Amino acid sequence: MRDFHNLKVWTKAHEFVLGLYKVTAEFPQAEIYGLTSQLRRAGISIPANIAEGCGRNTKIEFARFLHIAMDSASEAQYHLLLARNLYFLKTSDYQRLEGQVIEVKRMLTSLIQKLTTPFAKADS
Repeated sequence: MRDFHNLKVWTKAHEFVLGLYKVTAEFPQAEIYGLTSQLRRAGISIPANIAEGCGRNTKIEFARFLHIAMDSASEAQYHLLLARNLYFLKTSDYQRLEGQVIEVKRMLTSLIQKLTTPFAKADS
């Protein structure tokens, strides 16, 4: 069992979610059950799946949860684009959050590769 607090990718994903909550608090009230909810759910799913995967017994199980986190990161990335195109997000907020989610996706890709490569260490 791994401690998710020790993973840099979890820390980055958590910081991303905190930023999402801050900007989505400014979204129109009419979007509370729409885009606000969808974006927050996708964002929260990233560090939550990393944490859940850390509790699994094998590298393969852990990697499966990292893939789910990756899927959620891609979903969040689209929701950010939509929010920007609907003028719910300032360009500077969009660029910052998009940069964060891209970094998380790169880190997830690297960790998945380490876990699924034969004879690789899984302590990253």
